[in-house]
Amino acid sequence: MRSPAVTVGILTENTLSFIFNEAYIHKETGEFLEGEQRVLLVNNKIRFNGKQYEELFFEPASRQTATFDIQGVVIGKNFHWQQKQDQRFKGALNLLATEEGIVAINEVDIEVYLTSVISSEMNATSSIELLKAHAVISRSWLLAQLEKKHHAENNAEKKECSYRDEKKFIRWYDREDHALFDVCADDHCQRYQGIAPSSNLVVEKAVKETWGEILTDGQMICDTRFSKCCGGVTEKFEHCWEPEPHAYLTAIRDNTQGELPDLTTEQEADKWIRNAPMAFCHTTDKAILNQVLNNYDQETIDFYRWKTIYTQQELGNLLHKKTEGIDFGLILDLIPVKRGASGRITELKIVGSKKTFILGKELEIRRILSESHLYSSAFVVDKEDIQKGIPGRFILTGAGWGHGVGLCQIGAAVMATQNYDYKKILQHYYPGTVLIKKY
Repeated sequence: MRSPAVTVGILTENTLSFIFNEAYIHKETGEFLEGEQRVLLVNNKIRFNGKQYEELFFEPASRQTATFDIQGVVIGKNFHWQQKQDQRFKGALNLLATEEGIVAINEVDIEVYLTSVISSEMNATSSIELLKAHAVISRSWLLAQLEKKHHAENNAEKKECSYRDEKKFIRWYDREDHALFDVCADDHCQRYQGIAPSSNLVVEKAVKETWGEILTDGQMICDTRFSKCCGGVTEKFEHCWEPEPHAYLTAIRDNTQGELPDLTTEQEADKWIRNAPMAFCHTTDKAILNQVLNNYDQETIDFYRWKTIYTQQELGNLLHKKTEGIDFGLILDLIPVKRGASGRITELKIVGSKKTFILGKELEIRRILSESHLYSSAFVVDKEDIQKGIPGRFILTGAGWGHGVGLCQIGAAVMATQNYDYKKILQHYYPGTVLIKKY
């Protein structure tokens, strides 16, 4: 049975160069095109071959073999490893004129999309059981988002994703931002970097052997979130996104032994983060890390436990910049107000000599405490060089990489090397779910 298609937002630019490697049909004119093409945004219209359009659609003459290249695609946007790549895609190319620029959208078969996602999210030489587990969760997550989008389009009620007053700003980020396409191509959704990384036969085998398989909770397709490294315990969905619990996205100790301490309390969270308990994702094995982490992800491998140090001036300047001009004065303290089940801070109080303000949820905290993104919000704070009550340095000691919800990619890689099959890996990270064949 043929799988459905998905629309993926690749980039938004005022000028765009792309190459049709085989024949593509320009839907608006019926013309067959090959080779290099260029478009330009002029007065909110797309200028192409001497004419102006609000939208362009290019259909491959052969869906099996035709590909196109887009030059200068930004990957890792706003992360420490942000860079540009020339990428190759299968499927159709749709261009839309917007006030922000020309939006390039790839319409592609879901299983082709998945083959790229798995290779983009991790190394294509990963073990087959890890790749199969990832194929299932990437497919499940995508189909769950499509269901969610369809429901939102038929429901006039708009869900709020932020709260603000004079003392507090709470915000979470989700996929509702994408009105013109189903999902984006970067870490905000799932990494999708075209078909070039996906030539590995093991990846194709993993997708084919799990063709159409998804996880459900018995009623709906599971929203199967995942992150790089949970830091020893996974987080609950509602502590990172909207306050709607998902029974299968809960706090799981990333180990088969030991009780899970109450990491919502400051004392237990402090003890947990300052130590390094045994867990599947607690590994420095380069062979395993090479499976999960692409080259740009391996610039730093201190992610199970890590440290970040700021001087008073560095932290003050960073907070002023990232909060778009809030004048805290001198920074006196960073105080966790609320923690999730994994010890991740969901509300952080910034105490300044001029202003005190509470920020959340976890991604907003990570965003304002780093030039790119802090590894996670599971951290404790030490103050040093204190003079007249004013710290000279702040040391953040943290655990894990990412939001920690759902599958832990490094933990799953370790499980695969210990002979857990993909179904057992899925049951570990998504308890109570059922694996079914959707198509």
